[in-house]
Amino acid sequence: MIRPVAFRTNEQTLENNFYQKASDGVLPATINAKAQEQFDAFVEKLRSVGVNIVVVNDNLETDTPDSIFPNNWISFHESGDVVLYPMFAENRRLERREDILDILEEQGFQINDIMDYTSAEEDNIFLEGTGSIVLDRENEKAYCALSPRADEELFIEFCEDFEYNPIIFEAFQTVNGERKHIYHTNVMMCIAETFAIICADCIDDKAERKMVLSSLKESGKELILITENQVNAFAGNMLQVRAANDERILVMSESAYNSLTKDQITKIEKHCKVLYTNLEVIEAYGGGSARCMMTEIFLPRA
Repeated sequence: MIRPVAFRTNEQTLENNFYQKASDGVLPATINAKAQEQFDAFVEKLRSVGVNIVVVNDNLETDTPDSIFPNNWISFHESGDVVLYPMFAENRRLERREDILDILEEQGFQINDIMDYTSAEEDNIFLEGTGSIVLDRENEKAYCALSPRADEELFIEFCEDFEYNPIIFEAFQTVNGERKHIYHTNVMMCIAETFAIICADCIDDKAERKMVLSSLKESGKELILITENQVNAFAGNMLQVRAANDERILVMSESAYNSLTKDQITKIEKHCKVLYTNLEVIEAYGGGSARCMMTEIFLPRA
């Protein structure tokens, strides 16, 4: 997780992140201070239930307002591979830092190889990590909702390189009465070990919707369906993590939790514990939530 130092509304991502709001005169320093408070409280909550967190501080040398969302530029894999991804916004490309790999190695993680797709930026081709790709690692499936930030050919290349079965579809949200592509797949779906949370209503094409739901069911996932209004409250932007005692915990924001029905919460709690935290400022100005703030480390121990 990256602790922000210059968090604010990123003007370069506003054009296709419709969950993000303009700052409307609120000072960037004020926004960043509140984001830091929410970040610190989030980390403290995760650690209090036994989740191991590696926190890296952002720095002021680069203008990186979205550094709090590291899962978009990097992912870590059981093979010891690290993947670097091409980013849509130019100032988000500055988030990529080699020293983070050094920090992880110092923490005892083993890095064998780096797969670098970032040259695709030269051709305006993007694939923003586990924002664009939702991985079902156990079943070797990768789900991707195509968008300006998720290129189909590059996604297929990723799947070939890492031996994932690609599940490709389009997902939409209503913006001022028009259906617009959802910028990241992980906003509308979350895959946990034994269940999946998904907004099927975001997949307008009936055949694609059936294909995605069938794939999840075939993988043995209990489906928990959410609405577009719940997606707007970031109820799709969740991540299941594992505590030191091997307990599974589904992590989400307070707004996501409050949008869920009692029945949905009961279904989730059959599978794992729930943890939620207030991320209101980060959601409003960053257009991302709990899942986006966490990059899972699957690297082997050295």
